[in-house]
Amino acid sequence: CLWCYTNNTCIDYPVRSILPPSSLCSLSNARWGVCWINFEALIIAIAVVAGLILVSIAVCCCYCCYCRRRSRSGPDEEEERLARKREERRLQSLQRKHERKLKHDEIRKKYGM
Repeated sequence: CLWCYTNNTCIDYPVRSILPPSSLCSLSNARWGVCWINFEALIIAIAVVAGLILVSIAVCCCYCCYCRRRSRSGPDEEEERLARKREERRLQSLQRKHERKLKHDEIRKKYGM
């Protein structure tokens, strides 16, 4: 039902068009279903809700893309740091091994072995 305040009549809603044509009733005077839902207010409310949904989806997508990009760079830096530490430990181990070998060689030389 489309209630028109200009002539106080209830008209069958024109289902072929989304909005009622202005020849039937202007949007500011048209009410939908129950008499208190103004068509202009309904259109504005639907547009605002749709806009908020689209903006929130866009923000979520951007945030997720940013998080993925950030998380990809994070483990790479972490792996690089761990690889450097592993290499440092390996070099220290080789150095200690070389020092032990020199000590053993000195002991062998001292006792003639």
